[in-house]
Amino acid sequence: MKKILLVCDMGMSTSLVVKKMQDVAARRQLEIDIQAKGMQEFKEAIQLFDCALLGPQISYKLAACKEQAAQYGKKVESINMMHYGMLDGEKILDHALTLI
Repeated sequence: MKKILLVCDMGMSTSLVVKKMQDVAARRQLEIDIQAKGMQEFKEAIQLFDCALLGPQISYKLAACKEQAAQYGKKVESINMMHYGMLDGEKILDHALTLI
């Protein structure tokens, strides 16, 4: 099972995005575990996930997150601000899948 981590400041604002992504994954019959966590949990959480996407509001932390994730062979990117704002679970899921 693939595991996708979404990260925002406190782990709450991405919960709506997670739900939209889960709906898309279910419709496509994909077995994917998608979870939202706060930035303070990133260092431990990235070890358990295949990739991570940062919410646009914390994209300034991308370089540091990429450095930490590289230690475990994991990829990290930021979520496109437009896709995030529109809660476009399909495009965000597709983006995450390219990282795995």
